[in-house]
Amino acid sequence: MHRLFLAFFALLSIMTILTPVNAVETPSLEDKTLSPYFFVKSDDPELDQLPLLSTSAEVNIAGVIADVRVTQSYKNEGSRPIEAIYTFPASSRAAVYGMQMTIGERTIIAEIREREQARQEYEEAKQEGKSASLLEQQRPNVFQMNVANIMPGDTIKVELSYTELLVPTDGVYEFVYPTVVGPRYSNLPEESAPESENWIENPYTHSGEQPTYTFDISANLASGIPIQEMTCTSHKVSINYDGPKMGIVKLDESEKFGGNRDFILKYRLSGGRIESGLLLYEGKDENFFLMMVQPPKRVTPENIPPREYIFIVDVSGSMNGFPLDISKKLLRELIGNIRPTDVFNVLLFSSGNAVMSEKSLPATQENINVAIRVIESQQGGGGTELLPALKRALALPRTEGISRSVVIVTDGYVRVEAEAFDLIRENLGKANMFAFGIGSGVNRFIIEGMAHVGMGEPFVITNQSEAPAQADKFRKYIQSPVLTQIEANFGDFEVFDVEPLSIPDVLAERPIIVFGKWKGKSKGEISLKGYTGNEKYKGNLDVRQYAPDETNSALRYLWARHKIQILDDYNNLRPNDERIKEVTELGLKYNLLTQYTSFVAIDTEVRNVDGKQTTVKQVLPLPEGVSDYAIGGGQSKGMGFKRSSAKPHYSGTGIEYAVDGIPSTLVIAESEEIQVIPIEPISLSVTIGQITIGEGITSKAVNNTLEGHLSKIERCYSIALAKQSGLKGKIVFKFIIQSDGKVSDVEAESNELNEDMAKCIIKVIEKIEFAIISGKDIEVSVPITFTF
Repeated sequence: MHRLFLAFFALLSIMTILTPVNAVETPSLEDKTLSPYFFVKSDDPELDQLPLLSTSAEVNIAGVIADVRVTQSYKNEGSRPIEAIYTFPASSRAAVYGMQMTIGERTIIAEIREREQARQEYEEAKQEGKSASLLEQQRPNVFQMNVANIMPGDTIKVELSYTELLVPTDGVYEFVYPTVVGPRYSNLPEESAPESENWIENPYTHSGEQPTYTFDISANLASGIPIQEMTCTSHKVSINYDGPKMGIVKLDESEKFGGNRDFILKYRLSGGRIESGLLLYEGKDENFFLMMVQPPKRVTPENIPPREYIFIVDVSGSMNGFPLDISKKLLRELIGNIRPTDVFNVLLFSSGNAVMSEKSLPATQENINVAIRVIESQQGGGGTELLPALKRALALPRTEGISRSVVIVTDGYVRVEAEAFDLIRENLGKANMFAFGIGSGVNRFIIEGMAHVGMGEPFVITNQSEAPAQADKFRKYIQSPVLTQIEANFGDFEVFDVEPLSIPDVLAERPIIVFGKWKGKSKGEISLKGYTGNEKYKGNLDVRQYAPDETNSALRYLWARHKIQILDDYNNLRPNDERIKEVTELGLKYNLLTQYTSFVAIDTEVRNVDGKQTTVKQVLPLPEGVSDYAIGGGQSKGMGFKRSSAKPHYSGTGIEYAVDGIPSTLVIAESEEIQVIPIEPISLSVTIGQITIGEGITSKAVNNTLEGHLSKIERCYSIALAKQSGLKGKIVFKFIIQSDGKVSDVEAESNELNEDMAKCIIKVIEKIEFAIISGKDIEVSVPITFTF
């Protein structure tokens, strides 16, 4: 067993510390991938590169519905006309239903259009010299604002309105206003990337630098039920009460540059319980309802079967520092409190992945201690290859009679949201999937999306102090089923277009939400039945006690947004023209921003006669606590270890760690012996030189493919470097790309590097597959230089 753990330590040490960190240098055009980059201030005094002056939000919460108006102010302080592009986040549950643009005394109300038509109208107005704004959805939680023909001295305000439903958990309501889009990892070549992904390539300031624009937010809460408590866990605010049911929140002046972390407002209603109820809206053409019912309490631990937990932990570059520190604290809380009857496993991933054991281990104190030590040794580096990690976890052998739960811990800085949803949805029968977001600017879309398709609740930690409480809450949530086999009977209340079609199991104390339309009179009784533990459950709502109210008009937007989200989930799995058409029609009918509909506002006045202008991408701050390692770009520099002056020794008892968590020894498992080598951290570099190649494929295509495997090549180099001090030089690799894209006849030529390292890299190259155009065998020669 000790040898197994030592081999695991060896693999993890090599995988994590040798994975390439993202350097800050700008790559050459030939090598450039579609990645974020660091902002460099231009010396041109005529060009204003920072047109966004401020962003602010006014929030009004009535009951369980939040209505938000966001104002973005742009000013051109240069001497040339500009077009500003600003990428910003919103809640993935937001239903964006309105936009307007104000120039001086003129206000232009935006109109909803099919996406391509809106873009075309905007581009025409831009060329004609008219001021115009365009709002597009890049992800359900990422929007892009384009404002054209901002003339020198102009101030243009763009206001957008959205509404969202607040679903409480354990009696606590939470309103989150995301402030900044975190950098997204991407290995797509810039030249061949689809236009829909171009928003990923955005400038950022360095870690620790404050935003270049100001931030403000205020919130009014009218609960209808006495407020027990209200807190803001993210920013300094003032909270005042106007009676027991009204709360007023204002941002402190000291937080005017606090737009680099999510604004989080939490509140609890009197008694700590959520009252069951029904909201009704009677419109001109359609009527809408929302039903919320409080489920019974959790079952006792004795009712819960033995469980298997697989913890998938993101140790990529964007997790370096604050996010990974929180992850370590979270995992200590989760793994340290697993029941002795459970089994568990740990899988770490960045550009590659490593698993603790090919079969989950009993939750003994010894095994738990080893797992915690391994997690605490991680530093963060490399890309974020989430899909291979998910696939590997699902492929692990499982034991009959044990409920498997997979816990994914990440900041979500990836571009494969749809693919991750697809994988989880297709494997729900194999494992329960739970997502845990870490960081001050989490990609909530993928966290919430993974929870949605996995039939679970999203969890997010934004600071260190939240970790113990959130870990305890999360552990109880995933191990405590509450209500199952739920049936709703609406009786004489004539409902249709009800969502969800069937009510999912409830896993914790939170309300059941059911949307729909109704016709006729608001009458009858709604009954809800199900099972909790060994007992039957029944609840009833008398519809006549709930009168339709004009203040519930947001229900039409919320119902349509929920319907669109479900259709989008299916389209992410299998795009379908009919579903795309249905989403488009819903967006146009209910005036909603969707993947296929956009808002466009165009002024009638021609203000820029020749239409010439400079496009400026508004620089974004890195989310608070996120390090510079989150910014990538296909770089080949990394972190490795070299052998120290101390003598190597052999051991079968364990690994020593430095106080700061950086390993001071590297374990190499060879045959029956475990070699423990004293090492010191160093920076290393692997550089691909001028590629010589036959006809049929370009050297750029080969280079881009090889760039995607640099982490594995670096791993080979660092293992060799740990064994042989001072190792550096160049190897020329020659191989054949066969007509089917596979590689054969790999050879290495060098007088400078050792044979083991060359063999290791040859194995990497042999597994690469290329995209071939000519369909014939092609000879390739690739020089690679290794330095530190």
